[in-house]
Amino acid sequence: MNALLPRPRATLAPGAVHVPDWLPVAEQRALVDACRRWAVGPVPMRHTRLPRGGVMSVQTVCLGWHWRPYAYTRTADDVNGQRVAALPAWLVEWGRRAVADAYEDPSAAADYTPDTALINFYDAAARMGMHQDKDERSSAPVVSLSIGDACVFRFGNTETRTRPYTDVELCSGDLFVFGGPSRFAYHGVPRVRPGTADPATGLSGGRLNITLRVTGLADGRP
Repeated sequence: MNALLPRPRATLAPGAVHVPDWLPVAEQRALVDACRRWAVGPVPMRHTRLPRGGVMSVQTVCLGWHWRPYAYTRTADDVNGQRVAALPAWLVEWGRRAVADAYEDPSAAADYTPDTALINFYDAAARMGMHQDKDERSSAPVVSLSIGDACVFRFGNTETRTRPYTDVELCSGDLFVFGGPSRFAYHGVPRVRPGTADPATGLSGGRLNITLRVTGLADGRP
């Protein structure tokens, strides 16, 4: 891929939009620096253990609400019992800007207020199987930001983990938003492309994926 050639935005399905090069390098670097701070706690980045005993290959740290399969809580009872770090207001604003830009409609973000972020780090061997983001009690869009190594992102349908699906390359700075009819589509990451990260972002290897979501939950109502 020639980095000098612009990559066009694309709608993969109704409500699912890929916007290449959305996040400038300076903002990517600021987000990398913030992720490094969040990764050390109060709840540290970890490999999430699945209910049947498996362990996810990606490493995860959460903001606002702590996610574990298949629930959100304010405290990380499966890690160290601590309350997760707050979701900063500036990241909420980035989420609103992302929705408005993806849908090319400022009114689309008028009521969009994400209250959690899941930050996943992929090393060269990490993968993410096809899954739905359905632990939330809200159908508000999911905002996904990529930094570091490129990956193959597989975006499917709402009925099955299998075909039809579309593979798209997500590069550092890319935005992907899925909402509306595509909010509960299956999606995953079958592979990362090592060696494609731009050191100017502050991440010389591996991939960070930051997803902003609306849980639809309130304090005291896990």
